Amino acid sequence: MQQQLAQPRTPARIRRIRTVRGLLAATAATGGLLAASLPGTAAAAANPYERGPAPTVASIEAPLGHYTVSQTTVARSSVSGFGGGTVYYPASTADGTFGAVAIAPGFTGTQSSIAWYGPRLASQGFVVFTIDTVTVLDQPASRGRQLLAALDYLTGSSSPVGNRIDPARLGVMGHSMGGGGSLEAAKSRTSLKAAIPLTGWNLDTTWPEVRTPTLVVGADGDTVAPVTVHSEPFYTSLPSALDKAYLELKGAVHRTPITANTTIAKYSVSWLKRFIDADTRYEQFLCPLPAPGPTIAEYRGNCPHS
Repeated sequence: MQQQLAQPRTPARIRRIRTVRGLLAATAATGGLLAASLPGTAAAAANPYERGPAPTVASIEAPLGHYTVSQTTVARSSVSGFGGGTVYYPASTADGTFGAVAIAPGFTGTQSSIAWYGPRLASQGFVVFTIDTVTVLDQPASRGRQLLAALDYLTGSSSPVGNRIDPARLGVMGHSMGGGGSLEAAKSRTSLKAAIPLTGWNLDTTWPEVRTPTLVVGADGDTVAPVTVHSEPFYTSLPSALDKAYLELKGAVHRTPITANTTIAKYSVSWLKRFIDADTRYEQFLCPLPAPGPTIAEYRGNCPHS
């Protein structure tokens, strides 16, 4: 067996060794930086859909969030399948695309009754479409189809904000019959990432087909859609394995969701962020389950969320 003899470390050889070591160190550092930029690496574990700074109670309760909001009107005459509406969206595109939410009003209501959700949610990092329905008398099933038509418009070729939206991250909300419509939409399109019926009304009170994480919001003083007849059965009928929650507002009535409300905004923002953006920074506001208090009569749900 041949044995290599150690070479004497002359000054020139020492300089060569140091040069090689320096090159190896630089290569290792460059490789580490490269690895950090590649998907699937430990250094790149941060959620690519996170938008905005780390949340605080103050930030999710604030009237406006991190983003400056722009808006555009969609004329009824320019669309089909719903009644037009207003799109609210983050003015900057520096952070990339955003998830989108369509919101429907209640029976006899127009988009003006849900307008406050537009800037409130868009400033937190969503494209928000408050819609008018084909007629103010449309029933929940029709409103569900219209919510989906609105989302299809938003993500389609004629949308004024289509390049700002990630079409894989969509959600629905609605008040009263619009809330019942949000459940209809979630039942029909299981790819939706979040649904929030607000004091929802629907003669169909069982929703085992829903696969969309759903936050049901009821009001303890609701005499139009009493929680015992609507919101509570909605919630309990959702699959037990589904990420779901039931928020019953204290000292509230059926029309409470059509006026700016900090509690509704706080938990709606958290729910949409958690499930449309998969942003686990917002899990802290949903789990452990919020306790009853001045504005919450009851809160139920499954924690932690999957």
